[in-house]
Amino acid sequence: MGREDDTESEKLYLQKLTEELKLRKYSQKTIDAYLNQIQNFLHSNLTPREFLLKYVDKSNSTLRSVYFALQFFYKNVLKQDFTEELPLGKKSGHLPQVLNKEEIKSLFDATLNLKHRFLLMSLYYTGIRLNEVINLRWEDFDFERKTIHLKVTKGGRDRVLFLHPNLEDLIQRFGLRKENLVFQSNLGKRYNHRSIQMIVRLAAKKARIKKKVTPHTLRHSFATHLLEAGADIRSIQQLLGHKDLKTTQIYTHVANKDIQKLAQLLD
Repeated sequence: MGREDDTESEKLYLQKLTEELKLRKYSQKTIDAYLNQIQNFLHSNLTPREFLLKYVDKSNSTLRSVYFALQFFYKNVLKQDFTEELPLGKKSGHLPQVLNKEEIKSLFDATLNLKHRFLLMSLYYTGIRLNEVINLRWEDFDFERKTIHLKVTKGGRDRVLFLHPNLEDLIQRFGLRKENLVFQSNLGKRYNHRSIQMIVRLAAKKARIKKKVTPHTLRHSFATHLLEAGADIRSIQQLLGHKDLKTTQIYTHVANKDIQKLAQLLD
């Protein structure tokens, strides 16, 4: 087969891959990642095992991403069994970084830009993911029922969150409610991942917080503080949008509630 035939076959494969991913409501970020990985695989002339071995020195998440891209490609595009059962790298044993409530307050207080403070408060008081906050729309808010209905979520599963009084108060007090996307630039463009990460990082720096703070740190803090306050683990699972309860249970290792009980035994 000539090079032109190879190129045409690759185009067809990638087109089919895109269609299958879109039909299953995968996010654009995942679609782009899978397309890039499968294109590299097709160019490599390697077997799936040989291709995966190239990534053993990369992060666990990268190895898993490549594995699942190959698995999806073989099953849904090539219509072939994917026989590889490589032991995926174990997830890191590191516990999530969490801010205490005083640090959360200092983060808000140090942020004078109202739009940026609203963003930080939204991340903390809802516990939503970075991609979810980027796609948050004003029509998702129900001020009468005090809820937020997330429609653009990981895995395409809608979920309903509570609208925290502090968040609602900021919206009403400063007339933040408008139309369409909640977070957009002055030019009307959607915030991107990098701009939100920078806002969070700079706010932490202004608040003189020594811990590494990312948008996901506020999600971790949301879950941990709820657990410490006595919230049911399954309720937290629903709020976070975790498919598997095991994912949520990591916060039981971070929560301070039970640790303090043990400390009191030494009084």
